[in-house]
Amino acid sequence: MPLNSALQLGRTALTASQLAIQVAGNNVANAATPGYSRQDVTMRPIADTRGSGTFVGRGVEVQSIRRSVDTALQQRLLGGISGEGMAATDLAQLSSVETTLDELGNQGLSTQLTSFFNSWSELANSPNLGASRALVVQQGRSLASFVRTVRGELENQRTSIDRDLQSTTSRVNGLLDEIAGANQSIVLAEGGSGQANGLRDRRDQLVSELARYVDVTTIEQPSGALDVLVGSTPIVLAGSSRGVEFRAEPSSSNNGVSVRILTRDNAEELNIRAGQLGSLLNQRDTLVNSTIDELDNIASQVIFQVNRVHSQGVNATGYTSLTGTLPMASADRTLALNDPTNATMQELRIRPQSGSFTVRVRNEATGEMRIATVNVDLDGLTGTPPVPGFGTDTSLTSLAGSIDGITNVTASITGDGKLKIDAATGYTVSFGDDTSGALAVLGVNTFFEGTDATNIAIRSELASSPALLATGRFVPRNSGGAGTGDPTLFEADRVDNGAALLIAQVRETPQTDLGGQSIAERWNQTVQTIAVKTGAARTAAESATIVKQSLDAQKSAIAGVSMDEEAINLINYQRQYQASARFISVVDEMTQTLLGLVR
Repeated sequence: MPLNSALQLGRTALTASQLAIQVAGNNVANAATPGYSRQDVTMRPIADTRGSGTFVGRGVEVQSIRRSVDTALQQRLLGGISGEGMAATDLAQLSSVETTLDELGNQGLSTQLTSFFNSWSELANSPNLGASRALVVQQGRSLASFVRTVRGELENQRTSIDRDLQSTTSRVNGLLDEIAGANQSIVLAEGGSGQANGLRDRRDQLVSELARYVDVTTIEQPSGALDVLVGSTPIVLAGSSRGVEFRAEPSSSNNGVSVRILTRDNAEELNIRAGQLGSLLNQRDTLVNSTIDELDNIASQVIFQVNRVHSQGVNATGYTSLTGTLPMASADRTLALNDPTNATMQELRIRPQSGSFTVRVRNEATGEMRIATVNVDLDGLTGTPPVPGFGTDTSLTSLAGSIDGITNVTASITGDGKLKIDAATGYTVSFGDDTSGALAVLGVNTFFEGTDATNIAIRSELASSPALLATGRFVPRNSGGAGTGDPTLFEADRVDNGAALLIAQVRETPQTDLGGQSIAERWNQTVQTIAVKTGAARTAAESATIVKQSLDAQKSAIAGVSMDEEAINLINYQRQYQASARFISVVDEMTQTLLGLVR
């Protein structure tokens, strides 16, 4: 080997060991830097050259400086990050709803319902006691206020979720733009050879943060750019971000508003199944909205079932004038109560059905009571032979006309669309045998106003005059029927606590609209379901954290910097450098000896 070639060989060894020492030093310097991946130097021998009839090595060169990463492990870690983000957010939302319902304390809806119906039971024991009547009114007001408050807090949580969705979407947008920018920088810096390790570490950090919000997968292109997908939908392609946006739209379900996350360029909906965004989208509908819907359902049942009994009850003095609480728009008053175009009725959770009720007219001077039946036709059929239609079905106008045709009773519709029923002078009016539910729905002689948890309240007249409470009911002495024309004689005994006893039983009475469950059972089931989900979410959050920590540990074992390993590398590279320097020194001495001979 010529001495010049030997010098070059030594130079390559010096250069390679010097670069390796620099890489080891950089690893040591960034041992505690978040997101840093340990870099490894790969060396290879320079191709041999032929000389003196054989092949002689020409030294060493650095083939590459690459990060120590496991691509498959990185994908699993992204899934672990998304899972942890979703599990933690699930637990936070469920815990918030559980706290709002407060069933573990003494102020939950179950307690309120028990106190309310117990007050009716106490009233049944002393129906003429003013204090008992006042207690019923107070408990009813407390129940209504509590239900409205709980619904308001649930709505606030839903609003908070919407704000979180909007702000998180904005952060996701920023991350997508940064990832696209990092792609451009990496492609430009690498130019098809080598790796820009610092830029790649930064890009990995951005993708990891993105995974906290959405479930992502990545595909690296030959150019070094990283495509990012949510499900099967790409959101970053090379150096371009499609962007995402939060959109809230009116909806017939989801309590009036539907929210979606769409791509910004062509409004393609993203199927986000994990991460904080995935949790917020899921819990908004399956937790918060469903809880609001169930609360509305329970409130509607309480309103309707209590009102159904109360509307057929009587107080101590009888009623001379009653006005319903449900206002009906002018355009709806002549439409059948079951007509789909009747907007007032369509907004109600519980509507009247085919059936009838009796109107009882009592002569207060003689005590004589006469009764007439009012039929409510809501079968959705008209004509002979019957065909689908609503032309002959009962409307508010026709119902008022039927009641108005009863002797000593007049019925009208007020200016704001409420049914008003008046008894002639010297007479009182009451109702019974209502199989249609029309009286309760229209709010005639009811206890509650409103239709669900948004507007449940005590009827204003009762709040100011508890004496109007219908605690009693008339029980017929015979089974004789009543005609639909002039009232027929009706013999009945007054039971002063009859209505109060029936209302007290409403809490535990199975309801068809609740799948055969009582109001108490249905609400307890709702609360228990949330409690079970909360417990499961707590376990899932703990498990997700353990999985993510395990994946982090695996990543650290591969990409993390070991100070012991780097110390060994430094010693090896230092020895290599020293030996190379010594080699060059020997070659230099040989060169000097040769030059001395030439002189």
